[in-house]
Amino acid sequence: MKNWQPAFTQQDVRVKDDRCVYNGFFKMHQLQLQHARFDGEQETVTREIFRRGNAVAVLLLDPQHEELVLIEQFRPGALAAPGGPWLLELVAGMIESDESAVAVAERETLEEAGLAVQYLTPIMGYLPSPGGMDEWIHLLYGFVDASAAEGLHGLADEGEDIRVLRLAVNDVFELLDAGQLNNGAIIIAVQWLKLNYPSIRERGVGLIQRDNEA
Repeated sequence: MKNWQPAFTQQDVRVKDDRCVYNGFFKMHQLQLQHARFDGEQETVTREIFRRGNAVAVLLLDPQHEELVLIEQFRPGALAAPGGPWLLELVAGMIESDESAVAVAERETLEEAGLAVQYLTPIMGYLPSPGGMDEWIHLLYGFVDASAAEGLHGLADEGEDIRVLRLAVNDVFELLDAGQLNNGAIIIAVQWLKLNYPSIRERGVGLIQRDNEA
């Protein structure tokens, strides 16, 4: 099955009230919603929604050296997580209202990894936590020269402290299999890469060779 349609759409929900109950670095809204039920009735509920906005995460592959460029940084939401709050992640960033996903991926790759990324291509989009957050993540992949990836990066005025890592693709696959990857974007991206790696690597090598011959 390649397609699935939900029983209802946005037309089956009415927002009766929407108020901001917290407005800091992030925003929290309280909504009163009336929505259709599977039994044919209508239900009115009150829900709090974390208005985070949309984001981009990008899987950076060096197809010639068979390496992935990943980052490590502190995440306060992981303070109580097994393994602690320093996480192995994909380069990622928030989308401003006037930006495209590709533009954000290019900017964040330069800011967080010090690299230029080429041939950005969508993998998928997904909702990381739709029970209480409105964020939509655009997951992309692109090709980089991992030999230039080193050092510490991030914007000081945003409190970023980011370490760049070069890891062999097969080593990252082993981390996935061992349960050592623990955040959604990197798990989804590495699972996808593992399923498609031969064709993705072949595409990357071919594009880079073509560019070198041009």
